Amino acid sequence: MQKKVFDGTIEYMQVMDENGAVDGSLFPQGLTDDRIKEMYKWMCFARALDDKALSLQRQGRAVTYAPLVGQEATQVGSALAMRKSDLFVPNFRQHGVFLVRGMPLSVFMLYWRGFEEGNIIPEEVGGFPVVVPVASQMPHAAGIAFTQKYRKTGAGVLCYVGDGGTSEGDFYEAINFAGVFKLPMVVIIENNQWAISVPRRMQSAAETLAQKGFAAGVHSVQVDGNDVVAVYKAVSEALEYSPDGPTLVECVTYRMSMHTTADDPAKYRSDDEVSAWLAKDPIMRVRKYLVSKFLWNDEAEAQMRADQKKKIDDAVEKSEQFRPDPKSMFTNLYSYMPEVLKEEMDDAVSSNFYA
Repeated sequence: MQKKVFDGTIEYMQVMDENGAVDGSLFPQGLTDDRIKEMYKWMCFARALDDKALSLQRQGRAVTYAPLVGQEATQVGSALAMRKSDLFVPNFRQHGVFLVRGMPLSVFMLYWRGFEEGNIIPEEVGGFPVVVPVASQMPHAAGIAFTQKYRKTGAGVLCYVGDGGTSEGDFYEAINFAGVFKLPMVVIIENNQWAISVPRRMQSAAETLAQKGFAAGVHSVQVDGNDVVAVYKAVSEALEYSPDGPTLVECVTYRMSMHTTADDPAKYRSDDEVSAWLAKDPIMRVRKYLVSKFLWNDEAEAQMRADQKKKIDDAVEKSEQFRPDPKSMFTNLYSYMPEVLKEEMDDAVSSNFYA
């Protein structure tokens, strides 16, 4: 006897195309033009912040940095879909998410200047510290989601992972756990086509990354990750569904810049590839939409950019005035202070390096 025991389908969704035209049948109910204008402003803010952080790194005023340019729609769309009580677990490129969720810019800058105080996330942000080891945040997110279910908080947990992260064991273990226990977890795959220098085609033979959720019993969808409206719609629906179980949302986007400032993408990808994705820019399509409806103009653009530049410059100035307490490196390592460590602490304090 033979019979089909499983038949899975991944649906792809795009609401706003590259020209700013929308599919009315998919347009989210209740999404106003004012809200789309807000999306546009946040995406521009995220890109401006990205440009500044990259500039600071090149000047030696910041540490190794991971640019987000090209992925603004995925981050802003998912962040705006979150409710106040929802939580998120980042990797190392969710600058736009932190921004939308209210992370103080000066604290954001502290992290990228190399100070651990920049990883102290204010409670109202609803986020967790930056995680660099690939996909290691996934089991953490599953545990946090389990806690929300156990405590009946009603909160959903968003977890961000890159396309390369879906090849890691931590990814599979986390979504399997989430599927078994029907956790309120939404996994956002930022499929930006490259895991440092490894292209998507060499990471997985799966036709989509979304279908990896099938084996774990996780509802899975794929969206145009450069379409902020599609991302917003998919994540909003996933959060509504979250009391019944997890959802995996693959956002197909592109990393327009380097993996980090320690990387040179010109060595492994072509200019033609980058140019093709540039035409799909997530910010320009929203501006085309707003302009076509007479909701945006050059004057509004100039005012927005000036306002955002001032906020960023003020945050940079404040972060550069920060002077850390050298004792913070020593006081939480042991339940008591070993003599050898005390000597190092005394040296650090007496050197007055940051005075």
